This record gives sequence, C-alpha cells and structure tokens, in this order.
Amino acid sequence: MSLPASAFLPDLGFAMRRLCLALLLLAAACQPLPHPFAEDTALPDPTALRPPDSAGIIVLPVTGALLAFAAGGRQVERIALGIMPLGLAIAVAIVVAVPQTGAPLVYLLGGWTPPLGVALRADGLSAVMMAITAVVICAIGVFARADFRTPAGSVEARAPFAFWILLLAIWAALNMVFLGGDLFTLYVALELLTFAAVPLVCLDGRGETLQAALRYLLFALFGSTLYLVGTALLYGSYGTLDIVLLSHRVHAEPTTLVAAALMTAGLLAKTALFPLHLWLPPAHAGAPAAASAVLSGLVVKGSFFLVVRLWFDVMPALPGPAGAQLLAALGAAAIVFGSVVALRQKRLKLLIAYSTLAQIGYLFLMFPLAVDPGSAQFQSGGALTGGMLQAISHATAKAAMFMAAGLIYTGLGHDRIAGLGGVARALPLSVFAFALGGVSLIGLPPSGAYLAKTLLLQAAAGTEQWWWAVVIQAGGIFTSSYLLLVVGHALARADEPVTLRAPVPHIREAAALALALCSLLLGLVPWDAYLSIPAGTPSNPLSLKTLATTLWQILAGGVLAILLGRWAYRQVRAPLGEAVVAVVGPARRTALPLARVLERLDGTLRQWPAAGFSLLVVAIMFGAAMLAWR
Repeated sequence: MSLPASAFLPDLGFAMRRLCLALLLLAAACQPLPHPFAEDTALPDPTALRPPDSAGIIVLPVTGALLAFAAGGRQVERIALGIMPLGLAIAVAIVVAVPQTGAPLVYLLGGWTPPLGVALRADGLSAVMMAITAVVICAIGVFARADFRTPAGSVEARAPFAFWILLLAIWAALNMVFLGGDLFTLYVALELLTFAAVPLVCLDGRGETLQAALRYLLFALFGSTLYLVGTALLYGSYGTLDIVLLSHRVHAEPTTLVAAALMTAGLLAKTALFPLHLWLPPAHAGAPAAASAVLSGLVVKGSFFLVVRLWFDVMPALPGPAGAQLLAALGAAAIVFGSVVALRQKRLKLLIAYSTLAQIGYLFLMFPLAVDPGSAQFQSGGALTGGMLQAISHATAKAAMFMAAGLIYTGLGHDRIAGLGGVARALPLSVFAFALGGVSLIGLPPSGAYLAKTLLLQAAAGTEQWWWAVVIQAGGIFTSSYLLLVVGHALARADEPVTLRAPVPHIREAAALALALCSLLLGLVPWDAYLSIPAGTPSNPLSLKTLATTLWQILAGGVLAILLGRWAYRQVRAPLGEAVVAVVGPARRTALPLARVLERLDGTLRQWPAAGFSLLVVAIMFGAAMLAWR
C-alpha cells in the first residue's frame, strides 16, 4: 500500500532542518579563527601551507545548500546548477596544483596544527576522486532537471526542493571524506554523507521506498557505531586521530587490533560488501534514476575510500596478509554472488543494483596484491592504483547505466527486462549509453577498467598470487554476461511497434552518454602525475592481443548469460533460440538450480537477523585474522 507523499512532509522537513544545521556548523568550522597561541604552541610553517582551495571545495556546496534552503521554490534548482560549474572549476584547480607543488595541499581549519587542530589534505588520490566526483555530479545535475523541476503553477514542490539540497550536501560530504586528515573528521563526513543519501531513496514517498530508506539508515548506523567505537579505542591508546601522526604511533597490540577490526567491519557495512548488502538492492533499485546514479556511482565510494585510508595510511603494517586475503575473499564472493543474482532479475534497475554489489567486490581484490611480500606492509603501488582506477571507472560507468535505465523507464513506462524488445530502435542513444558503460566495466580498451585490470594482473603476477588473477578475469566474464543479457533483449524484435509513453529529451541522453564515454576514455589519461603507475605497463591498449583478450571474455560472458539468465519466451522459440537451447539445455538445467540457491541465500542474507549476525561474524573474522598473523 502506497502512502501519499504529504504523509512524509513533516518528517522530511525536520530531517532537512537537522541536516542544514549540521552543514551550517561545518561551514562555520571552515572559517579561519583568531590564533590564541600560547607561548609553547608551535606556529605552522607558512611555506608548508597552501591556499585554501581544498577547503573551498567543501565550503562551496555547503554554502549552496544553505542558500537554496533559505531561498526555496524555483531558486533551489538554479542555485544548485549555478554552484556545480564553480565546484568543478575548484576541483580542476586542485588537480592542476597537486603535481605542481610536489606535495599534498594542506589547509588548517582555524589555523591550528594537529593534534590540536584539524588538517585537510589533498594528495594525488584525493584530488582525482574529487575531480571525478565533480564530473559525475555535474552530469547528474543536467540529467535530473527534467525529473526534479518545480511544476508550473507551483511555488515549491517537496521532491525538487529536497533533491537539489541533498545533492549538494552529498557533494560536500564526499569532498570532506576525500580531504579529511583525521579519523573523527572522516566519521563526521561519513555521517553527513549517510544522512544526505538516505532521503534520496524515498523521494517519491512510496511505502516500499520508505522501508528501503529505513533499512539503509539503520544498517548504516550499525556500521557507524562500530567505526566510532574503533576510533575511540585508537584515541584512548595514542592520544590523536590525525592520520599522519597516528601512522607513526600505531603498533600491534590487542586494543589496536580490535579497533581495526571494528572499523573495517563498520565501513564494509556502509559499503555493502557481501554479505553485508542488506540495504543496497532495494535502495538503489527503488530510488529515482538520478538518485540511483548518485548512490551507486558516488556514495558507496565514500566508505570504500575510508577503508583505503585506514589500511594504507593509518596502519599499513597492522592487518597483515591474512586480513588482506580475507577482504579479497569477500570481494570474490561478492563478484560471483552479485553477478549470478543479477542475471536472475526481472527488472533492469534491480539487475544494475546487483551488478553494483558485484563491482564493489571487484574493488577489494587489490588489498592482497598491495601487500609487500618482504615487509608484509601495504604499499602504494600498482595494485592500489588499479583498485582506485576501478573505483573511478565504476563511478562514471555505473552512473551512466542507471541514468540510461531511467530514460528507458521513462520512455516505456516500465523496466522489465523481458519487455525491452524493440527499445534499441525506439531509444538508440539510451541503449548505446547503457552498453557503452557496460563494456567500459568489462575492461574494453582504452577504458579505465582496462588499465585497472592490467595493473591488478601485473600485481598478481609480481606477488605470485595466481588465484586472484583468475578472479579478476572471471569478473570481466560475469560483467559481460549481464550486459549481454540486457542488450540481447533490447536488440530483439518487439511483438508490436514500440510506442514511447513519454518523450525522452536528448540532453538527458547526452548526459548519460558523456559519462559512459568518460569511463571508456579514462585509460588514456596520464595518471602517473597522481597515482603510481609501474614501469612496464602496456602503453598500447588497442593492440590485437588486448582486443582478443576482451573478446574471449565477452564470448564467455555470452555463454554464462545463456546458462543462467532469464530469457523471454519468444526469444527461446525463435529458430536460433531453439538451436541454442538444444545445445546448452542440459548444462542450463544443471546451472539453474545453483543460481536459485544463490537467490534464496540472497533472500536470507537480506533479513535483519542474518544481516546482524553476518556483521558480527565479519568483525570477529577480521580480528581473528589479524591476531593469527601476529
């Protein structure tokens, strides 16, 4: 039963006031304060400080959200769209400045140095993440205008008012995550990100989306609690939460190992790594298309980035090989589980949501590959670069795929995969954008995912961990399978001519296509100025060898789609379909029961008792892995 949108208006208004109050306090904190230094307080070295560009990329969207909240009405959209190019310009300025200075850009909030003060630090990794976030936010802003425009004759509408303010708040929180220099600042940023993202799930006011939003909120709060407890343990042990200072003080002891295990488990719950994906499928599939693009493309990257900061910067010698292998094992399970369940979905957005679950697992394969065999410490080398390039490629490609799916829904009035026949002729640009985003994730040269996969495979060969090379290649095959499943239905002939229920503006298709092209061309960017690119990385991504490697993955993915996918009856009854069924029928009858077992497992894991138990088990497993290695 759906509830009227007005039923949620008081609660939403209260939540928006709380969020804006928090953002106002954040903006105030970013302003320089007087310097009441005591005589024994060391003044910061002026030569070590940079212009406050890094703070500006946080303050700007915060200011825009506050102005939009105050102005209201039609001004909300105008202010948000006006802020976006300015934020993109600041992100580009930071990207240009980082390699020129040869050191991270540092901005001290209030002028106080750590551990008394808080520092914002923009290194190559954070600069790249802020730039790609700005690009995705701007594209989503262009795409969302049609869905979140104040209706004619109305002074103010609830959904547009909330969406544009929340989008700016998410942008500010993400930038704070990328720049935060201490663990508590990162906690605050992560909570702002969560509280701004949750309302996006239920903007339409339907009962099922409200339930999905509450599941997201409650499970994310469980993760936040674990992270905060771990942070408190570290502060009690070492007297600081600054990342640079803490990295010099932290050492292996029971309290530190418990803190690391709790913080990691909490962040994995927010990232929705298998089996902690209770909230992700209904939240991403039920939200409006623009909101789904934000949630899948950007929001889950915030907690993943914190895992990277925690393991590589705060305690690179603490988790050890056992913890890294466990993390990648969960990632491998996510790839298989998420991909198979994606192949069994009936709706396009649910398929993309489960593919996000699989792609999140792919991000965690870099951890064991980044462990130095001699010192057993995490190294910022090719494996880290490959993992982060995969995250960047996923941000652009998955946002494009959700946007394209939203356009297909707008045109057809549904997103049933079995009913997509003929949509490739009716909406060619939308289907092309979806397919282009998918092949970018497969690793088609010269995409960013291709470069990421190359770096990960090199790291697997260099560390002699062949089993992760197998998983990396299998990930490309699984991605090909559910992409071919959708494209095959879209290219199929419809039973009757497709009539669009609503027009699809070309500007919206152009926004989705631009992000897909961005993902496809990321492999041509000179990343070595920001990330570590090892010598010997292939410089010609369009060679016959690389194209042949991608081709066999696509062919293998096609076989997997035939074995496990849901196919429309008319496609099976076609002459070619009957021939294929005759050949692969026995294998399909064997594979389908296994797929149904994973579907039932998914239903079990998305129940609260199983999800809570899984979170507890994951935390205990990480603690045990770290202790066992010691």
